[in-house]
Amino acid sequence: MLTRLIENAYAAAAYGATGMVLMLLAFAVVDVLTPGNLRHQLWADRNRNAGILVGSNLAAVAIIVTAAIVASQGRLLEGLTYTVVYTIIGIVIMTATFLIIDLFTPGKLGELVVHPESHPAVWVHGVTHVGIALIVAAAIL
Repeated sequence: MLTRLIENAYAAAAYGATGMVLMLLAFAVVDVLTPGNLRHQLWADRNRNAGILVGSNLAAVAIIVTAAIVASQGRLLEGLTYTVVYTIIGIVIMTATFLIIDLFTPGKLGELVVHPESHPAVWVHGVTHVGIALIVAAAIL
């Protein structure tokens, strides 16, 4: 029983650390796609639009990481590999979607995200992130 507990704790720590790094990567990508300092927009300016986009992006990464863990069926190295590969695929697709939506809609999406007034386009884009994550997660499973 103790051996199993140690193995599970090790796996939880490995997945947790990997998920954290991937979430930081996803945050960095959103920061690059939006003007200004995203951390400042969130914590100092309390920008709701930025919060919606970042929150949906982090939830999307968590969905993909969770699916990768389930798909690994207890094989840690395989699961960590799935986690990294599929999450990076998800982040790339979310980035492409951001750029495509920005290309085909009026204004600049990045500017809407950092604008202090709420905008419905940010909600649409946030749901798009979660939708992409569900699609990638289904591909894993």
